[in-house]
Amino acid sequence: MPFPSPPRGVKAIPWRLPIYLYKVGFGWLLGDRFLLLRHVGRNSGKTRFAVLEIIHCLPDRGYYYVVSGFGTRSHWYQNIRQQSNVEIQVGNKRFAAQAQQLSPSEGAEILLAYAQENPGSLKALSKLLGYEIEFSPEGIREFGLNIPVIRFSTVQSTPKE
Repeated sequence: MPFPSPPRGVKAIPWRLPIYLYKVGFGWLLGDRFLLLRHVGRNSGKTRFAVLEIIHCLPDRGYYYVVSGFGTRSHWYQNIRQQSNVEIQVGNKRFAAQAQQLSPSEGAEILLAYAQENPGSLKALSKLLGYEIEFSPEGIREFGLNIPVIRFSTVQSTPKE
């Protein structure tokens, strides 16, 4: 499956704006459907940030699941593949976490559950990114087999102060 290229330059501004909400203390406005990922650049070694939609969570186990909308081309995805120790912020709570890519079959099931709970969100996002998905359980599973789904496991599920 060919993945779209992440936006660059001026086109990246709308994708980056939510980061600044978190940086100025207003990340809680995005609720518990988004998280701020703090990770290390694979080439620069610098701290990098991305805001990602949570497609599934098991907060009692400290698990938060996201999808890489730009597939393997996302810089954050490439960075966490090199260094899986990250920090996430959900609302106003920050956690140390470990990033792990799910198997294609696990990812497909998580994405299918997300699509059933949020059909409008998946349709809008797939259209925005240029994906053509058949919105049936089989079509969504097929899409889920081909796009990276990541689980962030919070370390001991203990908030960082």
